[in-house]
Amino acid sequence: MHELAITESIVAAVTERLPDTRIRVLWVEIGRLSGVVPDAVRFCFDLVVAGTPLEGARLEIDEPAGRVHCRSCAAEFDTDQVLALCACGSADVHPLRGTELCVRQVEVV
Repeated sequence: MHELAITESIVAAVTERLPDTRIRVLWVEIGRLSGVVPDAVRFCFDLVVAGTPLEGARLEIDEPAGRVHCRSCAAEFDTDQVLALCACGSADVHPLRGTELCVRQVEVV
């Protein structure tokens, strides 16, 4: 489960940037085409934050939808599928959005 390592990295980044600062809420953006499962991150979060300034913090996850561009026919379309297939039949699509994985905001105590 790579979500554990991702969650550890998120918590490490926040604690490194805001050492000794109690965090009340952490907002994270996980795009639907990122390949990261938000529910798994939620599950890992409480385990990872134990003993850190984020212990007891609330995790809020925004899941932006995906949008891709077909390199074969130049169509753009919304999708939540990591392996998207264009209406023209091509799987040669390039993601335009939905691959985000970032910390958007923190609220401190």
